[in-house]
Amino acid sequence: MSNIIEFKNATKTFGGVAAFKNVDFTLKPGEIHALLGENGAGKSTLTKVMSGVYRLSEGQLFHEGRAVEFGSPSEALKAGIAMVFQETNLVPAMTVAQNLYLGEEKFFNRLRGLNIQARQFLAGMGFQVDPTAQVSTLGAAHKQMVEIARAVHHKARVLIFDEPTATLTPEEKRHFFNLVNRLVKQGVAIVFITHALEEALEVADRVTVMRDGEVVATGKAADFTRNSIVQAMVGRNLSETLHGEARRAPRGYGEKVLSVENLSCAGLVRNSSFSVFAGQVTGMFGLVGAGRTEMAKVVSGVMKRNLFHGGEIRLFGKSVRYRVPRPAMLDGIVYVTEDRKFDGFFETMTAGENLQIGELSNGSNPVSVVSLSRARELVDDWGARLKLKQINDRARMIELSGGNQQKVVIAKSLIQKPRLIIFDEPTRGVDVGAIVEIHQLINDLADQGMAVVVISSYLPEIMAVSDRILVVKRGRVVEEMMVSDATEEKIMFAAVH
Repeated sequence: MSNIIEFKNATKTFGGVAAFKNVDFTLKPGEIHALLGENGAGKSTLTKVMSGVYRLSEGQLFHEGRAVEFGSPSEALKAGIAMVFQETNLVPAMTVAQNLYLGEEKFFNRLRGLNIQARQFLAGMGFQVDPTAQVSTLGAAHKQMVEIARAVHHKARVLIFDEPTATLTPEEKRHFFNLVNRLVKQGVAIVFITHALEEALEVADRVTVMRDGEVVATGKAADFTRNSIVQAMVGRNLSETLHGEARRAPRGYGEKVLSVENLSCAGLVRNSSFSVFAGQVTGMFGLVGAGRTEMAKVVSGVMKRNLFHGGEIRLFGKSVRYRVPRPAMLDGIVYVTEDRKFDGFFETMTAGENLQIGELSNGSNPVSVVSLSRARELVDDWGARLKLKQINDRARMIELSGGNQQKVVIAKSLIQKPRLIIFDEPTRGVDVGAIVEIHQLINDLADQGMAVVVISSYLPEIMAVSDRILVVKRGRVVEEMMVSDATEEKIMFAAVH
């Protein structure tokens, strides 16, 4: 079978530094090809060349046997190549339906007809998204669904999915993979970038593993195991540390840092009560839309609770009500967002400049002087602590891999010297090596006496890092259990029933 996409001796450099080099890669019609590797390995850059975002520095790209050089994503789309990016590229001020059909508008548009058409299309894919909703009001999972739907709508012959399932529930993942299988039967070729190795082995026909910008392994998926992929990705075996296969005794209760009673917020949070303790990791699990993120945002001042009958929040026994995040941050509460691109960092600034903004925000620099040398000091210090990888010191955040962006967001939060830190989906779109590092950081913070909350939709992660688990359903905490008493079955039963 001839290749629909082929790279030969391909290299892409930024400022003289290679994102990937001497890569040979092929994609056949009607196959699912999993592209795996740590953050910074070059996967996303390779597919961005394929989809017209970047051009090769050296080597060649062939499409259906013909050498091509796409100058823009629209050129690639005309050739039948579409990409769903890891970070969504929707227009926030427009509705779901308007984003879905963006660029295909007729001279006269009936919005009602557009909404009906979009609703039918989304329902056919198994995605329950309101087509009339403004994108800015959607959570990360629903935004991802719209991105996937938009790519499928273009009827491309090559679809590139960059972490498509990172924010989806098990049921939504089932619908997604059913959709992928239907597309493959129609001859569509799929490039599947994921950090969920089990998913890759289950659905892929072939696997290619990249490390440090080079292809280190490629072959049929049946010839790989999870451990062999991990070893190829990172050069060492992480099976004993990833997601804490070796269970440990949970930490005990320290000082009560946060007490929430009967919290309510705009129908998203309903009379919810829970507590958080120092020196302990409190995991919050629930299906997408359960209200976990909204609870965290109210506690940290990102969202306001109801003015009347909104409940009470006590920090170290003192009643507090935050209307914006800064007073909460000055009191020691920091929220690490689940959507790092939208509200986690300034994408046109460097990592050092973003870290310095974090330092300035907590008032530790009384004259608020911005210093390039201080920015370099911060990125050197926190880069060493969190093993941050950059192309160079001048690289903008948008040029960093997703995992390295996440490390900067975490460092920017820790610079603010919190006493309570809330991680919302901390390892979403992060490779296995960085997952281990972030989990170790979370455990170190709790060991140092900090109160830590981890919100995650991935049960193995909740089981791995938590001492105590809160299960959230329909806007309220419905179950509390120590990790020593918990099983995945018990947690999921509480979240669903």
